[in-house]
Amino acid sequence: MAATGSEKQGTKAYYVSTPIYYVNDAPHLGHAYTTVAGDVLTRWHRQRGEKVWYLTGTDEHGQKIMRTAEANDVTPQEWCDKLVEEAWKPLWEHLNIANDDFIRTTQKRHTDRVQEFVQDLYDKGEIYKGGYEGPYCVGCEEYKLPGDLIEAEDGTKLCAVHKKPVEILKEENYFFKLSAYGPKLLEFYEANPGFIQPESARNEVVNFVKQGLDDLSISRSTFDWGVPVPWDDKHVIYVWIDALLNYATAVGYGSDQAKFDETFPANVHLIGKDILRFHAIIWPAMLMAQGLPVPGRVVANGWLMVGGEKMSKSNLTGIKPQDLTSHFGVDAYRWYFLRAIAFGQDGSFSWEDFSARYTSELANDYGNLASRVAAMVGKYFGGELPASAADGDAEKAIHEGLAKAVAVADQKIGEELDFQAGILAIFDFVKQVNGYITEQEPWKVAKDESDEGRARLATILYTAAESLRAVAVLLNPVMPETSQKLWDSLGAEAALGALAAQPVQSAATWGKLPAGATVTKGAVLFPRLEDPKKD
Repeated sequence: MAATGSEKQGTKAYYVSTPIYYVNDAPHLGHAYTTVAGDVLTRWHRQRGEKVWYLTGTDEHGQKIMRTAEANDVTPQEWCDKLVEEAWKPLWEHLNIANDDFIRTTQKRHTDRVQEFVQDLYDKGEIYKGGYEGPYCVGCEEYKLPGDLIEAEDGTKLCAVHKKPVEILKEENYFFKLSAYGPKLLEFYEANPGFIQPESARNEVVNFVKQGLDDLSISRSTFDWGVPVPWDDKHVIYVWIDALLNYATAVGYGSDQAKFDETFPANVHLIGKDILRFHAIIWPAMLMAQGLPVPGRVVANGWLMVGGEKMSKSNLTGIKPQDLTSHFGVDAYRWYFLRAIAFGQDGSFSWEDFSARYTSELANDYGNLASRVAAMVGKYFGGELPASAADGDAEKAIHEGLAKAVAVADQKIGEELDFQAGILAIFDFVKQVNGYITEQEPWKVAKDESDEGRARLATILYTAAESLRAVAVLLNPVMPETSQKLWDSLGAEAALGALAAQPVQSAATWGKLPAGATVTKGAVLFPRLEDPKKD
Protein backbone atom coordinates (compact mmCIF):
# COMPACT_ATOMS: atom_id res chain seq x y z
CA MET A 1 0.00 0.00 0.00
CA ALA A 2 1.29 3.43 -0.90
CA ALA A 3 2.31 5.67 1.97
CA THR A 4 0.19 8.63 2.94
CA GLY A 5 1.46 12.18 3.17
CA SER A 6 1.16 12.07 6.96
CA GLU A 7 3.74 9.28 7.09
CA LYS A 8 6.34 11.29 5.22
CA GLN A 9 7.32 14.14 7.51
CA GLY A 10 10.68 15.14 8.96
CA THR A 11 12.18 17.73 6.63
CA LYS A 12 9.19 17.60 4.30
CA ALA A 13 7.41 20.87 3.57
CA TYR A 14 3.85 21.39 4.70
CA TYR A 15 2.36 21.30 1.20
CA VAL A 16 -1.09 22.75 0.51
CA SER A 17 -2.80 23.07 -2.86
CA THR A 18 -5.92 24.66 -4.23
CA PRO A 19 -7.69 23.22 -7.26
CA ILE A 20 -6.22 24.51 -10.46
CA TYR A 21 -9.01 26.63 -11.79
CA TYR A 22 -10.56 26.57 -15.26
CA VAL A 23 -9.84 29.76 -17.16
CA ASN A 24 -13.06 29.81 -19.15
CA ASP A 25 -13.87 33.07 -17.33
CA ALA A 26 -12.66 35.48 -14.65
CA PRO A 27 -12.52 34.30 -11.01
CA HIS A 28 -15.47 34.83 -8.66
CA LEU A 29 -16.04 34.60 -4.89
CA GLY A 30 -16.13 30.80 -4.91
CA HIS A 31 -12.63 30.55 -6.36
CA ALA A 32 -11.32 33.17 -3.96
CA TYR A 33 -12.94 31.42 -0.97
CA THR A 34 -10.82 28.30 -1.39
CA THR A 35 -7.68 30.25 -2.24
CA VAL A 36 -7.94 32.53 0.80
CA ALA A 37 -8.52 29.49 3.04
CA GLY A 38 -5.33 27.91 1.72
CA ASP A 39 -3.45 31.15 2.20
CA VAL A 40 -4.56 31.47 5.84
CA LEU A 41 -3.65 27.84 6.49
CA THR A 42 -0.17 28.14 5.01
CA ARG A 43 0.53 31.50 6.62
CA TRP A 44 -0.42 29.92 9.95
CA HIS A 45 2.03 27.07 9.44
CA ARG A 46 4.74 29.48 8.34
CA GLN A 47 4.23 31.35 11.61
CA ARG A 48 4.69 28.06 13.41
CA GLY A 49 8.18 28.14 11.95
CA GLU A 50 7.49 25.31 9.53
CA LYS A 51 8.69 24.88 5.98
CA VAL A 52 5.67 25.48 3.74
CA TRP A 53 4.76 25.15 0.07
CA TYR A 54 1.53 26.65 -1.26
CA LEU A 55 0.47 25.89 -4.82
CA THR A 56 -2.30 27.28 -6.97
CA GLY A 57 -2.72 27.63 -10.70
CA THR A 58 -4.91 27.25 -13.75
CA ASP A 59 -6.29 24.35 -15.78
CA GLU A 60 -6.06 25.38 -19.42
CA HIS A 61 -6.90 22.35 -21.57
CA GLY A 62 -10.13 20.64 -22.54
CA GLN A 63 -13.19 21.12 -24.68
CA LYS A 64 -14.71 23.83 -22.50
CA ILE A 65 -11.66 26.07 -22.87
CA MET A 66 -11.51 25.41 -26.60
CA ARG A 67 -15.17 26.35 -27.13
CA THR A 68 -14.86 29.47 -24.97
CA ALA A 69 -11.84 30.62 -26.97
CA GLU A 70 -13.63 29.97 -30.26
CA ALA A 71 -16.62 31.98 -29.05
CA ASN A 72 -14.23 34.89 -28.39
CA ASP A 73 -12.46 34.54 -31.77
CA VAL A 74 -9.04 33.76 -30.30
CA THR A 75 -6.90 30.64 -29.98
CA PRO A 76 -7.17 28.63 -26.77
CA GLN A 77 -3.65 29.63 -25.78
CA GLU A 78 -4.37 33.32 -26.39
CA TRP A 79 -7.51 33.05 -24.29
CA CYS A 80 -5.67 31.38 -21.43
CA ASP A 81 -2.79 33.86 -21.51
CA LYS A 82 -5.18 36.81 -21.38
CA LEU A 83 -7.29 35.47 -18.50
CA VAL A 84 -4.32 34.34 -16.41
CA GLU A 85 -2.34 37.55 -16.75
CA GLU A 86 -5.25 40.02 -16.62
CA ALA A 87 -7.64 38.34 -14.17
CA TRP A 88 -6.34 35.40 -12.13
CA LYS A 89 -2.85 36.44 -11.10
CA PRO A 90 -3.83 40.06 -10.39
CA LEU A 91 -6.68 38.93 -8.14
CA TRP A 92 -4.45 36.69 -6.03
CA GLU A 93 -2.01 39.57 -5.66
CA HIS A 94 -4.88 41.90 -4.72
CA LEU A 95 -6.07 39.47 -2.02
CA ASN A 96 -2.54 39.10 -0.58
CA ILE A 97 -2.28 35.43 -1.52
CA ALA A 98 1.27 34.31 -0.65
CA ASN A 99 1.47 31.29 -2.97
CA ASP A 100 4.90 29.78 -3.62
CA ASP A 101 4.10 28.71 -7.17
CA PHE A 102 1.49 29.22 -9.87
CA ILE A 103 1.25 26.26 -12.22
CA ARG A 104 -0.30 26.51 -15.68
CA THR A 105 -1.12 23.23 -17.41
CA THR A 106 0.01 24.62 -20.76
CA GLN A 107 3.56 25.06 -19.46
CA LYS A 108 6.19 22.70 -20.83
CA ARG A 109 7.38 21.84 -17.31
CA HIS A 110 3.92 20.30 -16.86
CA THR A 111 3.02 18.84 -20.27
CA ASP A 112 6.28 16.90 -20.68
CA ARG A 113 5.90 15.29 -17.27
CA VAL A 114 2.23 14.43 -17.93
CA GLN A 115 3.25 12.52 -21.03
CA GLU A 116 5.96 10.68 -19.10
CA PHE A 117 3.55 9.72 -16.30
CA VAL A 118 0.92 8.38 -18.69
CA GLN A 119 3.53 6.58 -20.79
CA ASP A 120 4.77 4.82 -17.64
CA LEU A 121 1.25 3.63 -16.84
CA TYR A 122 0.79 2.42 -20.42
CA ASP A 123 4.10 0.54 -20.31
CA LYS A 124 3.01 -1.11 -17.05
CA GLY A 125 -0.20 -2.38 -18.64
CA GLU A 126 -2.40 -0.03 -16.60
CA ILE A 127 -3.87 1.56 -19.76
CA TYR A 128 -5.66 -0.16 -22.68
CA LYS A 129 -7.59 0.88 -25.81
CA GLY A 130 -11.37 0.74 -25.96
CA GLY A 131 -14.47 2.75 -26.80
CA TYR A 132 -17.10 4.62 -24.86
CA GLU A 133 -20.52 6.14 -25.37
CA GLY A 134 -22.37 8.16 -22.75
CA PRO A 135 -23.66 11.51 -21.53
CA TYR A 136 -20.91 14.13 -21.24
CA CYS A 137 -21.00 17.53 -19.51
CA VAL A 138 -18.57 19.93 -21.15
CA GLY A 139 -18.80 22.26 -18.13
CA CYS A 140 -17.59 19.51 -15.79
CA GLU A 141 -15.38 17.91 -18.48
CA GLU A 142 -16.80 14.58 -17.29
CA TYR A 143 -18.83 11.63 -18.48
CA LYS A 144 -21.89 11.45 -16.26
CA LEU A 145 -23.51 8.45 -14.59
CA PRO A 146 -27.33 8.23 -14.58
CA GLY A 147 -27.42 9.28 -10.92
CA ASP A 148 -25.50 12.47 -11.77
CA LEU A 149 -28.26 13.77 -14.06
CA ILE A 150 -31.52 15.60 -13.50
CA GLU A 151 -34.45 15.88 -15.87
CA ALA A 152 -35.87 19.10 -17.31
CA GLU A 153 -39.60 19.60 -17.72
CA ASP A 154 -39.37 18.52 -21.36
CA GLY A 155 -37.47 15.36 -20.44
CA THR A 156 -34.03 16.64 -21.44
CA LYS A 157 -31.22 15.22 -19.32
CA LEU A 158 -29.27 17.95 -17.52
CA CYS A 159 -26.02 18.05 -15.57
CA ALA A 160 -27.02 18.43 -11.92
CA VAL A 161 -24.19 20.93 -11.34
CA HIS A 162 -24.56 23.23 -14.33
CA LYS A 163 -28.29 22.67 -15.08
CA LYS A 164 -27.41 22.42 -18.77
CA PRO A 165 -28.09 19.58 -21.25
CA VAL A 166 -25.44 16.90 -21.51
CA GLU A 167 -24.10 15.71 -24.84
CA ILE A 168 -24.10 12.06 -25.88
CA LEU A 169 -20.57 11.28 -27.01
CA LYS A 170 -19.23 8.16 -28.68
CA GLU A 171 -15.53 7.87 -29.34
CA GLU A 172 -12.49 5.65 -29.24
CA ASN A 173 -10.55 6.10 -25.99
CA TYR A 174 -7.74 4.77 -23.90
CA PHE A 175 -8.78 3.54 -20.46
CA PHE A 176 -7.04 3.42 -17.09
CA LYS A 177 -7.83 0.25 -15.10
CA LEU A 178 -9.52 2.15 -12.30
CA SER A 179 -11.83 -0.75 -11.46
CA ALA A 180 -8.86 -2.76 -10.16
CA TYR A 181 -8.23 -0.14 -7.45
CA GLY A 182 -11.62 -0.26 -5.75
CA PRO A 183 -10.58 -2.76 -3.04
CA LYS A 184 -7.25 -0.96 -2.51
CA LEU A 185 -9.00 2.37 -2.11
CA LEU A 186 -11.51 0.99 0.38
CA GLU A 187 -8.66 -0.55 2.38
CA PHE A 188 -6.87 2.80 2.30
CA TYR A 189 -9.96 4.74 3.43
CA GLU A 190 -10.44 2.31 6.31
CA ALA A 191 -6.82 2.67 7.43
CA ASN A 192 -6.88 6.48 7.01
CA PRO A 193 -10.29 7.72 8.17
CA GLY A 194 -9.16 11.36 8.07
CA PHE A 195 -8.09 11.22 4.42
CA ILE A 196 -11.38 12.66 3.14
CA GLN A 197 -13.01 15.53 5.03
CA PRO A 198 -15.65 16.43 6.07
CA GLU A 199 -17.22 13.13 7.13
CA SER A 200 -20.18 13.62 4.80
CA ALA A 201 -17.75 13.78 1.88
CA ARG A 202 -15.96 10.67 3.10
CA ASN A 203 -19.22 8.75 3.34
CA GLU A 204 -20.17 9.78 -0.19
CA VAL A 205 -16.88 8.54 -1.63
CA VAL A 206 -16.84 5.27 0.33
CA ASN A 207 -20.39 4.43 -0.72
CA PHE A 208 -19.61 5.28 -4.33
CA VAL A 209 -16.53 3.04 -4.43
CA LYS A 210 -18.38 0.19 -2.72
CA GLN A 211 -20.81 0.10 -5.65
CA GLY A 212 -17.91 -0.81 -7.92
CA LEU A 213 -15.73 1.37 -10.13
CA ASP A 214 -15.66 1.41 -13.92
CA ASP A 215 -12.44 1.83 -15.83
CA LEU A 216 -11.71 5.46 -16.63
CA SER A 217 -11.45 6.97 -20.08
CA ILE A 218 -8.18 8.90 -20.05
CA SER A 219 -8.09 10.22 -23.61
CA ARG A 220 -10.26 12.15 -26.08
CA SER A 221 -10.15 11.88 -29.86
CA THR A 222 -12.86 14.33 -30.97
CA PHE A 223 -10.80 17.51 -30.40
CA ASP A 224 -7.13 18.40 -30.12
CA TRP A 225 -6.79 21.05 -27.37
CA GLY A 226 -4.86 19.03 -24.83
CA VAL A 227 -1.64 17.15 -24.12
CA PRO A 228 -1.07 14.59 -26.89
CA VAL A 229 -1.06 10.93 -25.89
CA PRO A 230 2.62 10.08 -26.40
CA TRP A 231 2.09 6.75 -28.20
CA ASP A 232 -0.94 7.87 -30.28
CA ASP A 233 -1.10 11.47 -31.45
CA LYS A 234 -4.71 11.07 -32.61
CA HIS A 235 -5.69 11.36 -28.95
CA VAL A 236 -5.19 13.99 -26.27
CA ILE A 237 -5.04 13.15 -22.59
CA TYR A 238 -8.31 13.60 -20.71
CA VAL A 239 -8.20 17.01 -19.10
CA TRP A 240 -8.74 15.69 -15.57
CA ILE A 241 -5.77 13.29 -15.79
CA ASP A 242 -3.72 16.22 -17.09
CA ALA A 243 -5.04 18.52 -14.35
CA LEU A 244 -4.54 16.23 -11.37
CA LEU A 245 -0.91 15.71 -12.24
CA ASN A 246 -0.17 19.40 -11.59
CA TYR A 247 0.19 18.54 -7.91
CA ALA A 248 3.22 16.42 -8.83
CA THR A 249 4.69 18.26 -11.82
CA ALA A 250 4.74 21.62 -10.00
CA VAL A 251 7.01 20.26 -7.26
CA GLY A 252 9.57 18.52 -9.41
CA TYR A 253 8.12 15.20 -10.55
CA GLY A 254 10.44 13.86 -13.22
CA SER A 255 12.62 16.98 -13.19
CA ASP A 256 13.85 17.80 -9.67
CA GLN A 257 13.95 14.73 -7.46
CA ALA A 258 15.29 16.55 -4.40
CA LYS A 259 12.47 19.09 -4.47
CA PHE A 260 9.93 16.35 -5.13
CA ASP A 261 11.14 14.30 -2.17
CA GLU A 262 10.96 17.23 0.24
CA THR A 263 7.54 18.44 -0.93
CA PHE A 264 5.36 15.66 -2.35
CA PRO A 265 2.74 14.49 -1.53
CA ALA A 266 0.42 17.31 -0.50
CA ASN A 267 -0.49 17.42 3.16
CA VAL A 268 -3.79 19.04 2.22
CA HIS A 269 -5.63 19.27 -1.09
CA LEU A 270 -8.31 21.96 -0.78
CA ILE A 271 -11.08 21.37 -3.30
CA GLY A 272 -14.71 22.13 -4.03
CA LYS A 273 -17.08 19.28 -3.26
CA ASP A 274 -18.13 19.02 -6.91
CA ILE A 275 -14.65 17.69 -7.82
CA LEU A 276 -14.38 15.35 -4.85
CA ARG A 277 -14.39 12.06 -6.77
CA PHE A 278 -11.51 13.14 -8.97
CA HIS A 279 -9.32 13.89 -5.96
CA ALA A 280 -10.44 11.16 -3.57
CA ILE A 281 -10.77 8.28 -6.05
CA ILE A 282 -8.98 8.87 -9.35
CA TRP A 283 -5.96 10.77 -8.00
CA PRO A 284 -5.00 8.28 -5.26
CA ALA A 285 -5.58 5.37 -7.66
CA MET A 286 -3.21 6.96 -10.19
CA LEU A 287 -0.59 7.41 -7.47
CA MET A 288 -1.01 3.83 -6.27
CA ALA A 289 -0.56 2.60 -9.84
CA GLN A 290 2.68 4.56 -10.07
CA GLY A 291 3.92 3.53 -6.60
CA LEU A 292 3.85 7.10 -5.34
CA PRO A 293 2.68 8.27 -1.89
CA VAL A 294 -0.93 9.35 -1.44
CA PRO A 295 -1.80 12.82 -0.06
CA GLY A 296 -2.46 13.37 3.62
CA ARG A 297 -5.94 14.87 3.30
CA VAL A 298 -8.49 15.87 0.70
CA VAL A 299 -10.70 18.56 2.22
CA ALA A 300 -13.86 19.51 0.36
CA ASN A 301 -15.20 22.95 1.16
CA GLY A 302 -18.87 23.71 0.66
CA TRP A 303 -20.43 25.95 -1.94
CA LEU A 304 -21.04 29.65 -1.58
CA MET A 305 -24.71 30.20 -2.26
CA VAL A 306 -26.56 33.24 -3.60
CA GLY A 307 -30.34 33.06 -3.70
CA GLY A 308 -30.23 29.33 -3.03
CA GLU A 309 -27.98 28.62 -6.03
CA LYS A 310 -24.31 27.68 -6.12
CA MET A 311 -22.23 30.74 -6.98
CA SER A 312 -21.03 30.38 -10.57
CA LYS A 313 -20.83 32.23 -13.85
CA SER A 314 -23.11 29.72 -15.57
CA ASN A 315 -25.84 30.36 -12.98
CA LEU A 316 -25.33 34.13 -13.31
CA THR A 317 -24.52 34.34 -9.60
CA GLY A 318 -20.80 34.95 -9.94
CA ILE A 319 -19.72 37.97 -7.91
CA LYS A 320 -16.31 39.56 -8.37
CA PRO A 321 -14.26 39.75 -5.17
CA GLN A 322 -13.34 43.32 -6.07
CA ASP A 323 -17.02 44.25 -5.70
CA LEU A 324 -16.60 43.54 -1.99
CA THR A 325 -13.00 44.55 -1.34
CA SER A 326 -13.66 48.02 -2.75
CA HIS A 327 -16.28 48.51 -0.01
CA PHE A 328 -15.10 46.43 2.96
CA GLY A 329 -11.35 46.25 2.33
CA VAL A 330 -9.17 43.25 1.53
CA ASP A 331 -8.54 42.14 5.13
CA ALA A 332 -12.21 42.22 6.04
CA TYR A 333 -12.93 40.21 2.90
CA ARG A 334 -10.35 37.57 3.88
CA TRP A 335 -11.82 37.42 7.37
CA TYR A 336 -15.52 37.37 6.57
CA PHE A 337 -15.98 34.15 4.61
CA LEU A 338 -13.87 32.07 7.00
CA ARG A 339 -15.60 33.67 10.00
CA ALA A 340 -19.17 33.46 8.73
CA ILE A 341 -19.16 30.01 7.12
CA ALA A 342 -18.10 26.71 8.66
CA PHE A 343 -15.45 25.36 6.27
CA GLY A 344 -16.74 22.20 4.63
CA GLN A 345 -20.37 23.28 4.70
CA ASP A 346 -22.42 25.28 2.23
CA GLY A 347 -22.90 28.89 3.20
CA SER A 348 -25.00 31.77 1.93
CA PHE A 349 -23.46 35.14 1.21
CA SER A 350 -25.35 38.35 1.84
CA TRP A 351 -24.21 41.94 1.76
CA GLU A 352 -26.29 42.66 4.88
CA ASP A 353 -24.61 39.93 6.93
CA PHE A 354 -21.16 41.08 5.87
CA SER A 355 -22.00 44.68 6.85
CA ALA A 356 -23.40 43.67 10.24
CA ARG A 357 -20.42 41.48 11.16
CA TYR A 358 -17.94 44.09 9.94
CA THR A 359 -19.50 46.78 12.10
CA SER A 360 -20.00 44.64 15.20
CA GLU A 361 -16.84 42.54 15.32
CA LEU A 362 -14.20 44.34 13.29
CA ALA A 363 -15.03 48.02 13.77
CA ASN A 364 -16.63 48.04 17.22
CA ASP A 365 -14.95 45.15 19.05
CA TYR A 366 -11.49 44.91 17.51
CA GLY A 367 -10.78 48.26 15.83
CA ASN A 368 -12.25 50.31 18.65
CA LEU A 369 -10.20 48.39 21.23
CA ALA A 370 -6.97 49.16 19.35
CA SER A 371 -7.89 52.85 19.05
CA ARG A 372 -8.90 53.22 22.72
CA VAL A 373 -5.76 51.60 24.08
CA ALA A 374 -3.42 53.63 21.88
CA ALA A 375 -5.28 56.84 22.76
CA MET A 376 -5.08 56.19 26.51
CA VAL A 377 -1.37 55.31 26.44
CA GLY A 378 -0.84 58.54 24.53
CA LYS A 379 -2.98 60.62 26.88
CA TYR A 380 -1.80 59.26 30.22
CA PHE A 381 1.80 58.20 29.50
CA GLY A 382 2.87 60.35 26.55
CA GLY A 383 2.82 57.39 24.17
CA GLU A 384 5.38 55.38 26.14
CA LEU A 385 4.10 51.97 27.20
CA PRO A 386 4.28 51.78 31.00
CA ALA A 387 5.47 48.76 32.92
CA SER A 388 2.89 46.60 34.65
CA ALA A 389 3.17 47.07 38.40
CA ALA A 390 1.36 44.11 39.91
CA ASP A 391 -1.03 41.70 38.26
CA GLY A 392 -4.16 40.86 40.18
CA ASP A 393 -6.95 38.39 39.58
CA ALA A 394 -8.34 40.43 36.69
CA GLU A 395 -5.00 40.37 34.90
CA LYS A 396 -4.50 36.67 35.57
CA ALA A 397 -7.88 36.02 33.96
CA ILE A 398 -6.61 37.81 30.86
CA HIS A 399 -3.43 35.70 30.85
CA GLU A 400 -5.51 32.52 31.06
CA GLY A 401 -7.91 33.73 28.40
CA LEU A 402 -5.04 34.39 26.03
CA ALA A 403 -3.48 30.98 26.64
CA LYS A 404 -6.81 29.36 25.87
CA ALA A 405 -7.34 31.43 22.72
CA VAL A 406 -3.90 30.53 21.36
CA ALA A 407 -4.33 26.82 22.07
CA VAL A 408 -7.79 26.66 20.52
CA ALA A 409 -6.88 28.76 17.48
CA ASP A 410 -3.73 26.74 16.81
CA GLN A 411 -5.60 23.45 17.01
CA LYS A 412 -8.64 24.57 15.03
CA ILE A 413 -6.87 26.49 12.26
CA GLY A 414 -3.56 24.67 12.05
CA GLU A 415 -4.78 21.10 12.49
CA GLU A 416 -8.52 20.81 11.97
CA LEU A 417 -8.99 23.48 9.28
CA ASP A 418 -11.91 24.76 11.33
CA PHE A 419 -11.21 28.38 10.49
CA GLN A 420 -14.47 29.61 11.93
CA ALA A 421 -13.84 28.13 15.39
CA GLY A 422 -10.24 29.35 15.41
CA ILE A 423 -11.18 32.91 14.48
CA LEU A 424 -14.01 32.92 17.00
CA ALA A 425 -11.58 31.88 19.75
CA ILE A 426 -9.43 34.91 18.95
CA PHE A 427 -12.39 37.28 18.89
CA ASP A 428 -13.73 35.84 22.14
CA PHE A 429 -10.44 36.97 23.65
CA VAL A 430 -10.88 40.42 22.07
CA LYS A 431 -14.29 40.61 23.75
CA GLN A 432 -12.71 39.54 27.04
CA VAL A 433 -10.16 42.38 26.83
CA ASN A 434 -12.92 44.86 26.03
CA GLY A 435 -14.80 43.62 29.08
CA TYR A 436 -11.65 43.97 31.17
CA ILE A 437 -11.24 47.62 30.18
CA THR A 438 -14.91 48.33 30.84
CA GLU A 439 -14.68 46.80 34.31
CA GLN A 440 -11.35 48.40 35.24
CA GLU A 441 -12.36 51.87 34.02
CA PRO A 442 -8.85 53.26 33.41
CA TRP A 443 -10.31 56.73 32.69
CA LYS A 444 -11.50 56.82 36.30
CA VAL A 445 -8.30 55.30 37.69
CA ALA A 446 -6.39 58.08 35.89
CA LYS A 447 -7.97 60.63 38.20
CA ASP A 448 -6.04 59.10 41.12
CA GLU A 449 -2.62 60.72 40.83
CA SER A 450 -1.09 58.84 43.76
CA ASP A 451 1.70 56.34 43.18
CA GLU A 452 -0.78 53.53 43.72
CA GLY A 453 -3.20 55.02 41.23
CA ARG A 454 -0.50 55.52 38.60
CA ALA A 455 0.75 51.97 39.13
CA ARG A 456 -2.76 50.58 38.72
CA LEU A 457 -3.34 52.58 35.55
CA ALA A 458 -0.01 51.36 34.17
CA THR A 459 -0.98 47.75 34.84
CA ILE A 460 -4.34 48.11 33.11
CA LEU A 461 -2.94 49.74 29.99
CA TYR A 462 0.04 47.39 29.77
CA THR A 463 -2.34 44.42 30.03
CA ALA A 464 -4.49 45.83 27.23
CA ALA A 465 -1.53 46.64 24.96
CA GLU A 466 0.13 43.27 25.54
CA SER A 467 -3.17 41.58 24.72
CA LEU A 468 -3.27 43.47 21.43
CA ARG A 469 0.30 42.38 20.71
CA ALA A 470 -0.87 38.78 20.93
CA VAL A 471 -3.97 39.45 18.83
CA ALA A 472 -1.83 40.98 16.07
CA VAL A 473 0.24 37.79 15.94
CA LEU A 474 -2.81 35.51 15.90
CA LEU A 475 -4.70 37.46 13.25
CA ASN A 476 -1.71 38.04 10.98
CA PRO A 477 -2.41 34.94 8.83
CA VAL A 478 -6.03 36.06 8.40
CA MET A 479 -5.66 39.85 8.11
CA PRO A 480 -2.00 40.67 7.36
CA GLU A 481 -2.43 44.36 6.46
CA THR A 482 -4.36 45.46 9.55
CA SER A 483 -2.27 43.22 11.79
CA GLN A 484 0.83 45.00 10.56
CA LYS A 485 -0.78 48.39 11.23
CA LEU A 486 -1.58 47.32 14.79
CA TRP A 487 1.93 45.90 15.22
CA ASP A 488 3.41 49.22 14.15
CA SER A 489 1.01 51.17 16.37
CA LEU A 490 2.20 49.21 19.40
CA GLY A 491 5.85 49.88 18.63
CA ALA A 492 6.34 46.13 18.33
CA GLU A 493 8.32 46.20 15.08
CA ALA A 494 11.17 48.10 16.72
CA ALA A 495 10.94 46.14 19.97
CA LEU A 496 10.31 42.59 18.73
CA GLY A 497 11.08 42.50 15.03
CA ALA A 498 8.97 41.58 12.02
CA LEU A 499 5.41 40.45 12.69
CA ALA A 500 5.59 37.56 10.22
CA ALA A 501 8.55 36.16 12.18
CA GLN A 502 6.53 35.87 15.41
CA PRO A 503 5.55 32.22 16.03
CA VAL A 504 1.84 31.83 16.70
CA GLN A 505 2.69 29.82 19.80
CA SER A 506 4.63 32.81 21.17
CA ALA A 507 1.43 34.82 21.28
CA ALA A 508 0.60 33.00 24.52
CA THR A 509 3.87 34.02 26.21
CA TRP A 510 2.90 36.93 28.44
CA GLY A 511 5.09 40.02 28.71
CA LYS A 512 6.81 40.03 25.32
CA LEU A 513 5.98 43.65 24.52
CA PRO A 514 8.57 45.61 26.53
CA ALA A 515 7.78 48.62 28.69
CA GLY A 516 9.00 51.75 26.98
CA ALA A 517 7.73 50.74 23.55
CA THR A 518 6.42 53.73 21.61
CA VAL A 519 2.66 53.43 21.18
CA THR A 520 1.03 55.65 18.56
CA LYS A 521 -2.55 56.01 17.47
CA GLY A 522 -2.45 55.23 13.78
CA ALA A 523 -5.21 55.16 11.18
CA VAL A 524 -8.45 53.44 12.17
CA LEU A 525 -8.08 49.74 11.42
CA PHE A 526 -11.63 49.30 10.19
CA PRO A 527 -13.21 52.60 9.11
CA ARG A 528 -16.93 53.14 9.35
CA LEU A 529 -18.65 51.86 6.23
CA GLU A 530 -20.15 54.31 3.82
CA ASP A 531 -23.44 53.51 2.13
CA PRO A 532 -22.76 51.58 -1.09
CA LYS A 533 -22.96 53.70 -4.20
CA LYS A 534 -26.23 53.27 -5.99
CA ASP A 535 -26.39 52.76 -9.70
